Amino acid sequence: MIYHLFEYLKQYDIPGQGLFTYLSFRAMLASVTAILIALFAGRKVIDFLQKKQIGETIRDLGLEGQMSKAGTPTMGGVIIILSIVIPVLLFCALTEIYTILLLVTTLWCGALGFSDDYIKVFKHNKEGLHPKVKLVAQVGLGLLIGLAVCFSNDIVVREKVKVEPGVANVVEQGSAAGLNVNSETLVNGDAGWKMENVIKSTKTTIPFVKDHEFDYKIFSPFKGKWGWYCKWAIYVLMIVIVITACSNGTNLTDGMDGLAAGTSAIVGIVLGILAWLSGNLLNSDYLNIMYIPGTGEIAVFMSAFVGALLGFMWYNSFPAQVFMGDTGSLTIGGIIGVCAVLIRKELLMPVLCGIFLVESLSVIIQRYWFKYTKKKYGEGRRVFKMTPLHHHYQKEGIPALISKPVRAIPEAKIVARFWMVGIILAVATLALLKIR
Repeated sequence: MIYHLFEYLKQYDIPGQGLFTYLSFRAMLASVTAILIALFAGRKVIDFLQKKQIGETIRDLGLEGQMSKAGTPTMGGVIIILSIVIPVLLFCALTEIYTILLLVTTLWCGALGFSDDYIKVFKHNKEGLHPKVKLVAQVGLGLLIGLAVCFSNDIVVREKVKVEPGVANVVEQGSAAGLNVNSETLVNGDAGWKMENVIKSTKTTIPFVKDHEFDYKIFSPFKGKWGWYCKWAIYVLMIVIVITACSNGTNLTDGMDGLAAGTSAIVGIVLGILAWLSGNLLNSDYLNIMYIPGTGEIAVFMSAFVGALLGFMWYNSFPAQVFMGDTGSLTIGGIIGVCAVLIRKELLMPVLCGIFLVESLSVIIQRYWFKYTKKKYGEGRRVFKMTPLHHHYQKEGIPALISKPVRAIPEAKIVARFWMVGIILAVATLALLKIR
């Protein structure tokens, strides 16, 4: 709202109003505002949750320090949602399709997670929403985003961006000197930006190949009109898979104080950087990645996202004063998945979100191996001491692949090590953009 106010006031030539047209300034404001909201509103929310006795019920699974968490307020994801939505409404361009889709994602996943937590806490049903209901809601969000990417004329890419010598200062979002980024060709005097036509494309970014581009149409068995329908159907299916996987992966990672929030903040920083690079003419040309007009607003959104998580960690770091619950974890995962899709970086997610991927795989491997061995030997066997993977390191016992007992690692150390791995994966993801 403040952004649109200053856009309106441009006609009055007020000194300093131009600051609000810069993505970097708005991103910093969004981040700082999100942190402050999380810090001040967080205390109020925690007090309210304690007053209403909305605490976590803990089952004794033999984990170190586990039972001390009993009664800790849950549903703290409300703090994260408030800390994201308010700065976004203040500092983002609310008419941009990317801002709208990310806000819808936040509220959609927030409502889904809140419903799950409500059933667990108030209905005293530890299972919460039925897994099929969650899956249907996540797939529904994926379809909504996929159809928007498919049919919205505001979600486009520009191919073959050429930056000629002699270009002076470039304003963020790829516009300068009054250039209209929606035109078919941009020229700034004799030397400037020249771009091919705007296109609706099923191309995405992938490392290790020339031009860093991969087109989903390669999977289409048809050509012509049916080929067009088929390639978009494949792309929408991939979008659904990415969003669902990210949402569930984050949900599984949420099991230790500060683990999901810290690793998600690292992922959010990288996605924000990639969004800013993709929406900037010179940077996208230098890194040889697609120029996607408008993704600078995603960078502002992700700044608020990271700020909200950092502010939330003030209360969620070990020992936690509040848990995010599914209200927070499903929302965080949904935002990460949708952001990756909108900036065409979803195929980088196995690297960037490697922790979420491994956590999910550990659960899948454990479940299916247990079922297989029970059917074959009459007794279920486990690969890990406990899943998701972070609990494997927290539990005393003998792993299936090692014959000697392994001591439990303190929770705070496990979380710190997962953060370090997350940072390594984040750096590796950014480095992949220069490997081809």
